[in-house]
Amino acid sequence: LVAGRGYSDGERRVAGSGYREGSPQNGARSPGCAGPPFRFLQVQKVGAGGSVGLVRLQRPEALNALCEGLMAEMRRALDTFEADGQVGAIVITGSEKAFAAGADIKEMQNKTFQECYGGGFLAGWDCIATIRKPTIAAVNGFALGGGCELAMMCDIIYAGEKAQFGQPEILLGTIPGAGGTQRLTRAVGKSLAMEMVLTGERISAAEAKAAGLVSKVFPTDKLLDAAIGCAEKIAANSKLVAAMAKESVNAAFETTLTEGNRTEKRLFYATFATVSTGLAVGAQGEWGCGPPQPILCYQNDRKEGMTAFVEKRKANFTDS
Repeated sequence: LVAGRGYSDGERRVAGSGYREGSPQNGARSPGCAGPPFRFLQVQKVGAGGSVGLVRLQRPEALNALCEGLMAEMRRALDTFEADGQVGAIVITGSEKAFAAGADIKEMQNKTFQECYGGGFLAGWDCIATIRKPTIAAVNGFALGGGCELAMMCDIIYAGEKAQFGQPEILLGTIPGAGGTQRLTRAVGKSLAMEMVLTGERISAAEAKAAGLVSKVFPTDKLLDAAIGCAEKIAANSKLVAAMAKESVNAAFETTLTEGNRTEKRLFYATFATVSTGLAVGAQGEWGCGPPQPILCYQNDRKEGMTAFVEKRKANFTDS
């Protein structure tokens, strides 16, 4: 456990991961990562073989409210994991009290239309939705306003049993601005989305699951372990094919059925062209003398997966 922080079961998976960007506690840098340490995030590689990227929001004094500095760090953390060939999936979480209680109202209180429109305010927040690697939001406590929008940008949402979701911007005289009206409506339907957006009322984790906003609900202290476990399963598959699968599902969410089917067929055919390279032990040296020589081999991840199924063994995906 991390002393004094109240982290529970999920933290045990983190211990000894050997990768840690700066946190508000230690300011350390992780190996090979450029730029200043993180101020608002704790960023680590966790899970089996460091296959999962973990991003934890850490603004406890503001219930993890999303400010521009935090979101700039989020982009940097996601870029780091996107470029890391070892990482196959990413988990984003907060604290037991709040995933993120919204955008930072003090930061936006005095903004003008010209500043918002001219500067593309909130435009960069879509970095979570555009990353190619699968993402999981592990939501405990409040996920309100920008926090709910951040969770919905992820590919999968796991919720703690005490989580609350809402878009209360109407109570502040404005509307959601980072996809809340769009993603929420697609996830839960027009009627419930309208009710939440027009009244500002929250829904519980159980209600969110019933409405299709989250996929699973867990006890608070089991949530992070469950999210990391799901990410490990994803990371064990071909990373190249996982990116294709994610693109295809997103097409169903964002396009017509006809266009989505076209995308699916194109990506399905593309799996038959996936090729990874690796070293294999070849025949002995010239004239049959000497030790076996390493040779460069080419392996199709789709073919390997199907062959492993037929041979009743575990697939050995070798992403390039």
